[in-house]
Amino acid sequence: MSRTDLEARIRRLEDIEEIRQLRARYCQYLDDGRWSELAELFTADGAFVGLSTARGRDELRTFFAELQSGPLQAWWHFSSNETITVDGDEARGETWLDQPCVVDGEAHIAAGRYQDDVVRDSDGQWRFRERKVTFFFWGPLASGWAPGRIEWRPAAGALDQRYRGEGSAR
Repeated sequence: MSRTDLEARIRRLEDIEEIRQLRARYCQYLDDGRWSELAELFTADGAFVGLSTARGRDELRTFFAELQSGPLQAWWHFSSNETITVDGDEARGETWLDQPCVVDGEAHIAAGRYQDDVVRDSDGQWRFRERKVTFFFWGPLASGWAPGRIEWRPAAGALDQRYRGEGSAR
């Protein structure tokens, strides 16, 4: 293996690790209500797509803060099953999401996936160009869960395509 090949392999592994850290910080900042730091994880015109769409750092800060000040009172994001494909200064991948939360004082459980489009920004940092969330299910913990069942209406528009027609939305 040439030095150039080895350097490219190391760079790819470092890029993958930096993207993993980006995803971890996203969950931590979101759960801790660190809205400004969360928005900085996106490019200047980056977008979060799912419950609705917020584009640009100002909209992102406002969107996430307002989301938690409504009926969605608390949440915890646990991600796993990551995939990442790096192509130069761009990367794509998915991460599964397990999300216990509290809606109007009632324990809920949600699960889904993030689809990520990330880029190495002009400062050399990896950032989300777009982070899209879709849900496999979302409902009160006491009611159990089933694929495609969305019982919190704002999440209904983000139902994962694989489960359309299987559940219901209230």
